[in-house]
Amino acid sequence: MKQFLDNDFLLQSDTARMLYHEHAANMPIIDFHCHLSPQMVAEDYKFRSITELWLGGDHYKWRAMRTNGVPERFCTGSDTSDWEKFLKWAETVPYTLRNPLYHWTHLELKTAFGINKLLGPDTAREIFDECNEKLASPQYSARALMRRYNVEVVCTTDDPADSLEHHIATRDSGFEIKMLPAWRPDKAMAVENPAAYRAYIEKLGAAANVSITSFATLIDALQRRHHFFDLMGCRLSDHGIEEFYADDWSDTEANSIFVKVMDGCELSADETRKFKSAMMQVFGEMDADSGWTQQFHYGAIRDNNSRMFRLLGPDTGFDSIGEFNTAKSMARFLDHLDRRGKLAKTILYNLNPCANEVIATMLGNFQDGSVPGKIQFGSGWWFNDQKDGMERQMNSLSLLGLLSRFVGMVTDSRSFLSYPRHEYFRRTLCNLLGRDVENGEIPIQAIGRVKDMVEDISYRNAKRYFNF
Repeated sequence: MKQFLDNDFLLQSDTARMLYHEHAANMPIIDFHCHLSPQMVAEDYKFRSITELWLGGDHYKWRAMRTNGVPERFCTGSDTSDWEKFLKWAETVPYTLRNPLYHWTHLELKTAFGINKLLGPDTAREIFDECNEKLASPQYSARALMRRYNVEVVCTTDDPADSLEHHIATRDSGFEIKMLPAWRPDKAMAVENPAAYRAYIEKLGAAANVSITSFATLIDALQRRHHFFDLMGCRLSDHGIEEFYADDWSDTEANSIFVKVMDGCELSADETRKFKSAMMQVFGEMDADSGWTQQFHYGAIRDNNSRMFRLLGPDTGFDSIGEFNTAKSMARFLDHLDRRGKLAKTILYNLNPCANEVIATMLGNFQDGSVPGKIQFGSGWWFNDQKDGMERQMNSLSLLGLLSRFVGMVTDSRSFLSYPRHEYFRRTLCNLLGRDVENGEIPIQAIGRVKDMVEDISYRNAKRYFNF
């Protein structure tokens, strides 16, 4: 019987073990999509406790705790101590067996703190105290944790109106790990809430030093901010969308809709789709002109629990997988940009795994021979960033595209302890390939190509693709 989380965790063959330990394990990490706090990196933040580091914004853990019957005050409340919250998480962990949280929790304890004990109510106090003692040392600051995990580049998620002051401060400090911004302009197309949209447009106009009174001046402001991001090293955009938008539109229609929403009027569903279609096309053209990569994360239904949204706001654990008939719109959107010679390198992430084959077959429609893997199937995202989801994504890509050109894993995380997700991914990748070699489905004569493939997917493909 294998031991839990031993050196060969998830590696079920000699070939898998060789591929991981000799070729994947020591490759640097390029985390090209995350939600880390740039301010924490700039300030080399010191965490007051494992609770702040682990539970401060982790809605994965909050969902599990709620499901386990833990009252909300121990998840997001301000009237409970760090110890009380940690204890409630420790009491929940034994009930997360077969959930990826069980693996992640113990991988993080092992790789960050050298703790091999299982977390539960009986070990909670000991583990809490040991983690906090280590967190008090300089070796566990925000930057030190990034160094510990051999991080080379991180791309944060930043609004066009952001000053990027923390990116500038980090760069000027001489920190050897690149922290680059990534352009996330979702609020600039969120016209479904007129009051919030007007407030955002004022903020954007101030950042761009543009009086935004029309669709044309909106685009001017965004173009100025896009250029500023480019000067700050940005090489990727990121778009969080429910579905793809590709309705026909004209400048006149887009301007009319913009004026209407700025006047405080509610838009029809058709007007909303038309405006979002216009903005997505404009963003795509900006990215192509700047040589950026555009990323699309689609398929989530967000903030389903309106009562909890009013109490806690977004990103607090009340989102789920959505069902959208979006394949035709996705194809139309990509085709429109391609016809105009404005289709940038593109990464498509789907939240609903039933769309894996849709994405995997969509890629081949728009590969143009200019860049290996120009159109990418993004790694298993959100509810899919676990062993089964990773395998399903890689199997679909393998069968219908070229896994060898895959740019690999991202954390998509707000936590400085999430880098073991790259290890988890690499172990899963090596096990998948190792199994094929052992089964005779990949010839042993091709083992050199397999070794290169592992190193490419773990690191080199991303480095080349993004020109980092």
